[in-house]
Amino acid sequence: MPNRNHRKKTVRQADKARARNKVKRSSMRTQMKRVLEAIESGDKTNAQQELALATRRIDKAAKARVIHPSNASRKKSGLTRKVNAMA
Repeated sequence: MPNRNHRKKTVRQADKARARNKVKRSSMRTQMKRVLEAIESGDKTNAQQELALATRRIDKAAKARVIHPSNASRKKSGLTRKVNAMA
């Protein structure tokens, strides 16, 4: 634990930011799993709806710099390819 007040504040700020980022990352990953589950079940309409929500969550995480924008693009592209490959 730091001794100086400004360093204590920095630690508090980092803890708050970590908690915010964890929520964003967790909700993004959960939505991505829902897309994959819909793909496995073979329900294309549900998969498309879940993909739209996942894209929104991925974009929000990238905007908040929780993940890198290129990483977000790669995730969206991969999910979209899998949904489009469905029969």
